[in-house]
Amino acid sequence: MILSVVLAILSPLRPYLIQISVDKYIAGHLLEGLIFISVVQLGILLLESGLRFWFLYRINWLGQNVVNDIRKEVFRKVIYQDIGYYDRTAIGTLTTRTINDIEAVNDVFSEGIISIVADVLTIIAIIIVMLITDWRLALVCLATFPALIIATYVFKESVNKSFQRVRNAVAQLNAFVQEHITGMYLVQAFAAEDREIKKFNEINKEHRNANIKGIFAYSVFFPVVEIILATSMGLLVWWGAKRMLHYEVTPGIVIAFVMYLNLLFRPLRMLADKFNVLQMGMVAGERIFTVLDSEEYLQDNGTHAPEQIKGDVRFENVQFSYKEGVPVLKGISFHIPAGKTLAVVGHTGAGKTSIISILNRLYEIQGGHIFIDDVELRDYDVYALRRHVGIVLQDVFLLSGSIYDNITLRNENIPLAKVEEVCKMLGLHEFIMRLPGNYHFNVMERGNTMSQGQRQLISFARALLYNPSILILDEATSSVDSESEQLIQHAIDTLISGRTAIVIAHRLSTIRKADQIIVLDKGVIIECGNHQSLIDEKGAYFQLYTAVEGAKEPI
Repeated sequence: MILSVVLAILSPLRPYLIQISVDKYIAGHLLEGLIFISVVQLGILLLESGLRFWFLYRINWLGQNVVNDIRKEVFRKVIYQDIGYYDRTAIGTLTTRTINDIEAVNDVFSEGIISIVADVLTIIAIIIVMLITDWRLALVCLATFPALIIATYVFKESVNKSFQRVRNAVAQLNAFVQEHITGMYLVQAFAAEDREIKKFNEINKEHRNANIKGIFAYSVFFPVVEIILATSMGLLVWWGAKRMLHYEVTPGIVIAFVMYLNLLFRPLRMLADKFNVLQMGMVAGERIFTVLDSEEYLQDNGTHAPEQIKGDVRFENVQFSYKEGVPVLKGISFHIPAGKTLAVVGHTGAGKTSIISILNRLYEIQGGHIFIDDVELRDYDVYALRRHVGIVLQDVFLLSGSIYDNITLRNENIPLAKVEEVCKMLGLHEFIMRLPGNYHFNVMERGNTMSQGQRQLISFARALLYNPSILILDEATSSVDSESEQLIQHAIDTLISGRTAIVIAHRLSTIRKADQIIVLDKGVIIECGNHQSLIDEKGAYFQLYTAVEGAKEPI
């Protein structure tokens, strides 16, 4: 801001010195004085150029640092949001908030408010000097200003509307592309490429049209400004020449006014554009602060953080729903003694996965109580709790990076020897050693270079590496081929022994060995017991078992 004031003061100095050079030293044939004032002008030019460089560098430096800080805060906010937040928010929208909108905030600093203040101060300084030099000539030159103000306002409004459309289109493009790249298998499997291309083309067309409308506004505005500047110049020449003939103004004043007008219109050309940048930055800022102000994150008020837990799990009349008024679990109660295995079976949508989602507090329950080692779940520090709960999901997600990175989740404190030990237990070590780079083999995004079974085994190693007290297998073997299942079955049996386990599985080989089996139906436990007792009851579990035995395939 100090630099903007200094630059505003320096801007009219050189035209003023040229006026003196023409009227005093050139007219008076004073060569020494002309050389001296020329050297002064050169010094001022170098000083102004140096200060302008530093000014532009500093405002862009400021903008980049602000962007850096805000982006860190936004990502921190995003990564700590409650999982339910992602159920309601498109990934592409969050990508736009984290990248595109924050870049717009950078523009506010590099091209927005500080630049606007600097330009306005420059304009004011030049107009004041013009009025002091010759107020009549200044008023004649500024007679076109009303037309310039009107043109600037129309331009600002037009570009602002187009920018709004562009921003919305960018958000839609990001969301659409993210969704379809993630779900490309589904698109191609159902030969839906042409339909999706048409939808993409519609969004892309809107983006193009919005940009073209903005381009049209620019294409009209700048020639209009040039016409207004030319008109001001014409008035200056006409009025200045007329008064020069009557010796009312000097040639130096007219020459200085030509320079004043150029200096005046240079920031005026960009002022409207900068106002739009400022306005769009404010809109982007509102979107960013919507994310930052969101309170949809887990309320972690627990302080209980034991180094070890036994793993005694108890659900008492637990009520849970993803959406208000649509219950998923309706009064669920069961008890898993430490070191025992619970199997959960039921048809799709019965609420099986919801049980494990609330056990490690990915979602909050709406009623009832959950206890681990007789301590209320909310009393645990959530991060300490999750360190004791290992999860293997059916839908395996691998990060871009090496196998070692994926198993350790980029925890550099875990040595490679420990990872190898776990992989040997799973029978995964030999397969990894055959890969180029071994444990440093790049699995690519989402593990696309590996089979589903191989990805599942890596996910299993990831869970077992941390030696959890409670192990959750969410249909962890449903996507694994028979050979891979044999590889991990022995490890499962070994690791479940002496450890609390919750198994959601369709393969009865794991369910048969469970100490307790519960059968869910529409969020309610309809049967509970071990394998043999449930078979003897000949109820829902018996029907599932019979279906499997009859079809000789997973339920």
